[in-house]
This record gives sequence, structure tokens and C-alpha cells, in this order.
Amino acid sequence: MAERVRAAVVGVGYLGAFHAEKYASLPDVDLVGVVDADGARAAAVGARLGAPAFDHIAALFGRVDCASIAVSTPAHFAVATTLLEQGIDVLVEKPITATLDEGRALVALAAARGRILQVGHLERFNPAIRSLAGVLTQPRFIECHRLAPFSERGTEVDVILDLMIHDLDVILSVIAAPLERVEAVGVPVLSETVDIANARLRFAGGTIANVTASRVAMKRERKIRFFQADAYVSVDYGDRSIRVARRLPAVDGGLASIDAYEQTFSDADPLFDEIEAFVGSVRTRAMPLVDGTTAVRAMEVAERIRAALETS
Repeated sequence: MAERVRAAVVGVGYLGAFHAEKYASLPDVDLVGVVDADGARAAAVGARLGAPAFDHIAALFGRVDCASIAVSTPAHFAVATTLLEQGIDVLVEKPITATLDEGRALVALAAARGRILQVGHLERFNPAIRSLAGVLTQPRFIECHRLAPFSERGTEVDVILDLMIHDLDVILSVIAAPLERVEAVGVPVLSETVDIANARLRFAGGTIANVTASRVAMKRERKIRFFQADAYVSVDYGDRSIRVARRLPAVDGGLASIDAYEQTFSDADPLFDEIEAFVGSVRTRAMPLVDGTTAVRAMEVAERIRAALETS
């Protein structure tokens, strides 16, 4: 590969514009194009960042090494397929695709073409989540709340694929045991798909995760809590903070004591870290932290939750 990586962004709405900004700020990366069906929007983002603007992805063929895909979820599969077939590595925003079959097909295509396929499960780059590696041992109970006020953005899919998928991915990253049982309930409120849902997941070995997601809440909340034999761990995704209360061994037959601490990573930029890691994979051909197979695992759980909703 050339010394400089040539990058593009397809879909420069709210999130895609941020992707473009991060590429433009990276050394040894050239933002060589932004694409959007809304030509005026592409032109505005391109002008601000000094990048050419296009209204069709064919303009990228032969000009880029990699691209972020931040179009609407139903279009993920078609856009990613087209770029992968052109030999372009892709970072697809979450969820990987609108359906499980599409996700599996995309993974197979990337493997067949020898391309990097990374999926934008951004919470994996949240430093508070990354710090769990030195804290968690065997969580027995996990509780998640991801709540947000209503916004039309993202409502082309239900709240499970829109919001809950973040927490499903994080849970699967710390629980290796197979998922044995799913119970779920959910209802549409303001959109035509489910807007609020709760799922109870039981894993082999007994670990239980209780996951709630809502996009019709009065306030925003993004938290995940872990309970294990020797510790309670709470992560606030939004504040990028972690709180740990750990039980210390009893001394001389007395009661056990508690050691507690809190750490906040206020200066972190998870999106920058995610895109920098993607560019690193493009350069080295190393497997991304969240590759297509990992994202499909989260989709598989999401599908089981959706099936449970239909029978509840």
C-alpha cells in the first residue's frame, strides 16, 4: 500500500460528517472524497474539510483504499457489497446490516475478497469499557440501560438494532458462554417499529443479563453494571467513567471490607480511536477489534430477542 492511506466517507449526515472530520485530522491519511445522495450536503461537508464531494459511490472506484459507510441501515449491505467488490476496505456503521442473512453474506464476501470489514460498535473504543479487561472475572449478573429521547434518525430499524445492539456487543465481548435462553418484551410508541424493549438473557453457566433500550425516554441514560462474587462495576458510557467497589479479604476473622474507586476518561475521543484503529488495520491487514464476524454474533442475539418479542 502507498505510504498514505486514501479514505472516503459514504453518507455524510450527522454521524458520517464526524467520520469525515476524523479522517481529515489523521496524519498520513488523505480524505479523497465524501459521498451523499444529497449533493448539497456532500458539497458542504467537502468544502469544510477540503475534500472532493460526489453524489454516487462509483466516483470512488480506483481512488480510495478504504471507506466509512454511514448511510441508513437498510442501505448498508448494498453499499458495502459494492465497495468490497471493488477491493475497498470498509468500516460499516452499526448494525452491520438490516438482516442477519445480509450480515453473514457481507462477512463471506469480505473474506473471499481479502478485505478488511470493521463494524462501528463505538462503545468498544470507550476507554471505560476497555478498562474492564483488568477488572471483570466472572460476572454473574449484568444490567444495562440505554435510554434516549425520541429522534427520527435511526427509526428505519427497531430499537434493538438501533440502540440495544451496542450493549449486546459489549456483553458478548465479556461473556464467552453460549446464550441459552431469551425472554423479551417490547412495544412501538412513536414509530412503526419497537421503540422500547427489555430482554433477559441467560447464558450457559448461569450468568444473566437484563438489557433495556428505549428511544422514547424523557432523559438520556447509557449505563451498564456488572455484579460478580468479589466486585460491583458500573460504567457510564456517556461520562466515560467507571466505578468499582471490590470486596477485600477479611482480616483476623473480621468482616470483609470494601475498596472503592472511580476513574473518568473525559478527554477520550472514541470515534477518533475507532477510525484510527480501522486505518491501522487497513495498513497492516490485522483483524479489527470489531470485525464482521463479531458484529454478526450481536445480530444473532438481536434476532433471538426479536423472535422472543413476537411470541411474548
